[in-house]
Amino acid sequence: MVRVFSVAAIGLLTLCGSLAAFAAQSPTAPSPAAAPAASTAAAVSGPAVSGPAVGGPADPRVALLKLLPAGAKIEDLKPSPIPGIYEFSQDADVSYLTADGKYFLDGNLYDMRTRENLTEEQRTHARVAMIAAVPESEMLIFSPPNPKYTITVFTDVDCQYCRKLHSEMAELNRLGVRVRYMFFPRTGPNTESWRKAEVVWCSANRNDALTRAKLGAPMDMNKTCGPTPVAREYALGESIGVRGTPAIVTEGGDYIAGYMPPKELVAQLKELEGSKR
Repeated sequence: MVRVFSVAAIGLLTLCGSLAAFAAQSPTAPSPAAAPAASTAAAVSGPAVSGPAVGGPADPRVALLKLLPAGAKIEDLKPSPIPGIYEFSQDADVSYLTADGKYFLDGNLYDMRTRENLTEEQRTHARVAMIAAVPESEMLIFSPPNPKYTITVFTDVDCQYCRKLHSEMAELNRLGVRVRYMFFPRTGPNTESWRKAEVVWCSANRNDALTRAKLGAPMDMNKTCGPTPVAREYALGESIGVRGTPAIVTEGGDYIAGYMPPKELVAQLKELEGSKR
């Protein structure tokens, strides 16, 4: 489903300071096969908008920028496949704005010929770039000798399904899945789960400490060390759009929300990999 808002709604959004907070109120978009024909503007592909040089005085994006939240840059706006509509993207958040600034579209853009979700394609590219910027030295990695797949999992020490996924690590590794963990304590800063994540990071053997923590073993909550990546990874998860854990991101940038049994997960990874060939 696509939701269209007038420029007044964009103004309200700007006051709130975040497009993401406003877009979070919209219902989940349909799958490509079910994309309704009634989603007119956002469901029709066409030639890209051509225009003057970036940032030039006649560039409509200069005026559009004034309608967007503080911190938005002109390069965050680019022509969409629909004439007269610009794509606005920040991190993995993608939305659309008419060139005259009257309407804001929150939803997925589909190519009706191929049934491809063009908006999600933009999100996958963003996720790949954002995760690639994190060195593996700041992750906890559980890997088989010769992995077939690599997934990045945003995890919470106290999350029930995160614990279930971790309890099946041996099977995941046996099936060729390399797991890279990043911390995402769902309760946020200054909470017990957040502190547990920091304690795990400050442990001599982080992988073992994470395993014990997920088993509910007692932890030395007074353990400290230098700066930890917990805050950075939590912020990254929020930028990517993590709302619950475990949140799985594939090498291709696809987002899998929640737990899946190992064999089902591998089947999903294989299918996603095949769809990109």
